[in-house]
Formats: sequence, C-alpha cells, structure tokens
Amino acid sequence: MFKEHPKGLYILFFTEMWERFSYYGMRAILVLYIYSTAESNGLGWTKADALWLYGWYTMLVYVMSIPGGILADKFIGQKKAVMLGGLILVVGHGVLAVDAMWAFYTGLALIILGVGTLKPNISTMVGGLYPPGDERRDKGFTIFYIGINVGAFLSSITVALVANEWGWHYGFGLAGFGMALGQIVFIMGQKHLKGIGDFTKQATDLAIVEATKRPLTKIEKDRVIVLLISFLIIIVFWGAFEQAGGLLNIYTDEKIDRFVFGWEVPAGVFQSVNAFFIMVFGTAVAAYWVNRGHKNKETSSLFKMAIGTMIMGLGFLCMSFASLETGAEAFGKAGLYWLVLAYLFHTIGELCASPVALSFITKLAPVKYASIMMGLYFAATGLGNKLAGNIGEAATTEPVNIEYIAGTTANLSASILSSINEDKSFQVKAQIYVLGDEIMVETLNDNRSLNPIFKFEKAEGKGEILAQLREGGATKDSPYHALLRFEKDGEAKKIKANKGDGMNYSGPLDVVEISNEAEFNIFTFIFAFTIAFGILLLLFLKRLKILTHGAEDVIETKTA
Repeated sequence: MFKEHPKGLYILFFTEMWERFSYYGMRAILVLYIYSTAESNGLGWTKADALWLYGWYTMLVYVMSIPGGILADKFIGQKKAVMLGGLILVVGHGVLAVDAMWAFYTGLALIILGVGTLKPNISTMVGGLYPPGDERRDKGFTIFYIGINVGAFLSSITVALVANEWGWHYGFGLAGFGMALGQIVFIMGQKHLKGIGDFTKQATDLAIVEATKRPLTKIEKDRVIVLLISFLIIIVFWGAFEQAGGLLNIYTDEKIDRFVFGWEVPAGVFQSVNAFFIMVFGTAVAAYWVNRGHKNKETSSLFKMAIGTMIMGLGFLCMSFASLETGAEAFGKAGLYWLVLAYLFHTIGELCASPVALSFITKLAPVKYASIMMGLYFAATGLGNKLAGNIGEAATTEPVNIEYIAGTTANLSASILSSINEDKSFQVKAQIYVLGDEIMVETLNDNRSLNPIFKFEKAEGKGEILAQLREGGATKDSPYHALLRFEKDGEAKKIKANKGDGMNYSGPLDVVEISNEAEFNIFTFIFAFTIAFGILLLLFLKRLKILTHGAEDVIETKTA
C-alpha cells in the first residue's frame, strides 16, 4: 500500500506529523492550564471561561486558513505558504513556553497565524500529488491523516507527562521543539516536491493556467454548491468531536477514575487515545471503503461523512452512561472504559468523515479556487470548534462564588487548618439542602454545619442555588452534594505579614448533582442531534450526488 504512492506524500506526512505534534501537544494541556489554580501554576480561570477561550482560539486557528489559502493562491503558492507558516509556528510555540501573560497571548496569536498559513496549503499539496480520478487519492489522504495522528499520539502523551512532571511551560516548550523538527523535514524534502504547490501563475501546465483565468462553468458552480453544503456537515461534525480537547478533557480530569495499576494518569494523556485508535484502524477503515466500492455499493464522500457523523455520535451515548455512573453516588467517578469506548466511536467516525472530506475538496474545487476552498473547509472546521466551545460552556454550570470567613475554624479538619496556616488552597466536600428559606451546608460524613465558615459573595448567587435545590427536591433526608473550594488571593499571598491569617480566601461552590445533570443533558443532546443529522443527509444524498457531476467517478490507475 505504501510503495505505490509518490515519495512527496511522505515528506508531507512527516512535516504534518511534527506540526500536529506541536499543535495537539499544546492542545492537550491548554484548557487544563487555563482553569488550573494559580497554586498549580495555572491561570485560575473558571471552566466556562477556559472553554470560551478554547472555542475562540481553535476557531481562529482554522478561520485563518481563509487568508492563508488566498495568500497561496494569489501571491506565493502553497509550497512557500507552508514554509512561512512553519516558521511562524516555531516562533509562536517558543514564545508560549515563556511564563508570562504577554507571552501566553502572543504565542496563541502566532500559532493562529502559523496554522492558518500552513494547514490548508499542505493538504492541498497532498491532492496535487495525484492526477484526477486516481483511486489512490483517498488512500493517500488516509496515510497523510495517519501522519497527523502519529504526531498527535506522541505529543499528547509526552507533552502531558512533561507538563505534569515539570510544569505547563515545559510542556509548551516541548511542543515547540516538535514544530522545529517538522520544519527541518519540509526543507530537506524539497527535491521530492518539485512542481507541487508552486505559484499557479508560474505553472508550466497551460491547462492549469487557463483554468485560473476563465469564469466558472455550470458544472464547477454546481460542485461549489455541494462543497458549501458539505461544510455544514463539517461544522456539525467538529462541533461535536472537538469536545475532546475541551469539555471531555475537563470531564476526564474531574470525573473519570484515571488510576491504572495504582498510578493516576494525567488527564491530558488521554488525548492520545483517539490518535492511537486512528493509527490502529486507519488503514482498515480505508480498505473497507475501497472493498465496498469494488462491490458497487455506496461509497461517495457525502455518504461516508453522514455515516461518520452518526458513528461519532454514538461516543456521546457512552458519555451519557458515564454521567449516569458518576451520579450514582456522591462525588462518584465513571469508569475509564466509558471514555475509551467513546473515543473509539469518535475515531471510527472521524476516519469515515474527515480524511475523505479533505479528498472531496480536492476533487470538486475549481483549480482557480483550490486553496481558497480548502481554506473555507478549515474555516468551517473552525466554526465547528467555536460551536464545540459554546456547547462545552453550556455543560458547565456557572459557579457561585463564596468567601471564607477568617477565624471560623470550627468543624474544619486538621489538614485544612494546616493549609490555611500555609496560605494553601483547600476544599471541603459537603452535603447541601434547603431548610425553610435557608441553604444548609454540612460536612459529608458527620453532618457538622459549615454555614459559619463561609458567605456568598452575591445575594443573587445564593438565590440561584436556593432555587435549584428546591427544584431538585434537596432535603435533609435526601440532600444534594457540594464541593466548596477556597484559594487565597495572589496579591495577599505576597505579603508576608498576611501568612496564615485566613483572610482573602474565596472560590466556587459547585453543586455536584446540578453539574452532573447539565453534562448528561449535553452528552445526550449531541448523541441525538448527530444521529438525526446523519439520517437527514442520507435522505438527500441522491440529489447532492447529481450536483457533483461525476467528480468522484474512479479511473483505474496501474502502478508498478
């Protein structure tokens, strides 16, 4: 299978592998870094705010593919655009390794620019390796896709472990090192990419030059319509799938039992599961579709994308079951098998939908707009990522902030008192219920009142919790459960005279049952919507295929 493809495919394979090493390595720890407490050297943002930034960042990474595609098509060509994007990424990841807020924002901005310049153009170059109608094209994109996931697999494990052992910014630095390797591979492999990705105004193929000048034909316009419809599929698919780096990452950190042989695996490491499954099943899924095509059964890209969306949706059904298991007991955690099974369904769905989507664009896009259409594909992916962030935010209940009342040491354990004396953060597990017009908070195991140790920052927050507890029927005999988390203000921490005074402590009060219900509802909604959306696509499949005007008809290609 591998020998029949052009050598240039493997240069692009390894370039993209290391670029994805850098991107997915950073992605594996980004949300965890943002919402981790300052004491853990994180930014200390709320989960909702972390997912908000994650959604905007991942969207902009892909939306920048539009100007990246225009830059290649109109000015410098795909090959030079990949070179430029790689250089920007090397700088961006290097800056992100610096422990400072200016570096954090600057690094993210540079990565957005770098990925936007590199990503659409390297994918277009893969399509340029194959003549029209070559049945090796889909296989080539699948091999290329495996390269993406080799990088994602290696980085999710190594970057997450490095960040867990030595700190977040060492993890970001390791991701940058991977990008530098990718740039070296691309520079050294130029001899295998001659004539691929060159600026079209300098192309030697007169047919290509002419195609870039003339208006679109009726057939080309129809194909563009199909492509635009396929971008809607992409938005839905990635809006669900990209919960992996956001909501599922946080869920794994907080509510999955991550102990394996007595060792608690860092949450970010599980971002490698999807990539591992792609390496294992990638060629098998590609071979399945080829064999199905040889039997004259339906194998159009739109069909694969519809089926892939539905299969991916089944993964969220697994997460719904995980939520039920989590809620079965106070502060319960779900089995790791639910997460792994969810990623398995996500992977099979991704292998059906994503590689063929890239190939589909190279088949249908007019030559004069090749990189722009690829840019629009990644922009649709970006909108899907933003949608993923919004969906993740909907699953995270807005925390109600509380303040610790200094000096109230009654009913606190010795370990918590020790933390207060050292200005360290602490948390208390409690049961919570309504008694009359008051919220009662008691220690989990021995029912000691915790009401004297804290107050709500705002009356609105207290009223919101009160309404939710009443709606849920939380009583003394059937209480809900809450986690009270406190951290000392960073500025107050710096003043030595304040050490151990117990003042300036605040944090969120999270009601476990409320957050579990929100997560269950989101997981179940995604499952139901993706299944219904996939069925709708299948109903309109024949009409959409007519508009492609046979672009996916295969021409047999003999290889040595």
